[in-house]
Amino acid sequence: MPNSVTIRVATRDDLPALHPVIERAYRGETARGGWTHEADLIQGARIDISTLTAIVEDPVQRLLIALQDGATIGCVQVSDRGDGLAYLGLLCIDPTLQTGGYGKQLVAAAEDAARNAFRAHRMEMTVIDVRRKLIEFYERRGYRISGEKRDFPIALDPPLFMDVLVKDL
Repeated sequence: MPNSVTIRVATRDDLPALHPVIERAYRGETARGGWTHEADLIQGARIDISTLTAIVEDPVQRLLIALQDGATIGCVQVSDRGDGLAYLGLLCIDPTLQTGGYGKQLVAAAEDAARNAFRAHRMEMTVIDVRRKLIEFYERRGYRISGEKRDFPIALDPPLFMDVLVKDL
């Protein structure tokens, strides 16, 4: 059983502490301390404070943060796509705390938020198709590869593609 965390909806005041956690989890040398990083595939910043602010202020999105002993350790974003569909993104845990069960807790909280805030009955997400271990993590949570592929949102050479994963809630 993982250590206890508090998961709640983020506010603008949370963003200065959250932003570096996201960057450490996804990019750069520190990300390599965990297993869910994109550091070997993509360079540069993952997200900026203004984009996080837009998510927090958007009524059809929820940014959930995980806190342990008052310290921000991770987050997940849930977006209402309408017609009972929600989107899960931006899941991260500080690389030094990965494999502790916190990601599982955030996924469950995101699913609850999708059901309760947006009346969603289905969740989707996209994962870079070459990230097999991460896709397998989501499959163990009940997600399945839909067969749909999407272009990665940033043009890269060589290009990356996203697998769309879905789960009935």
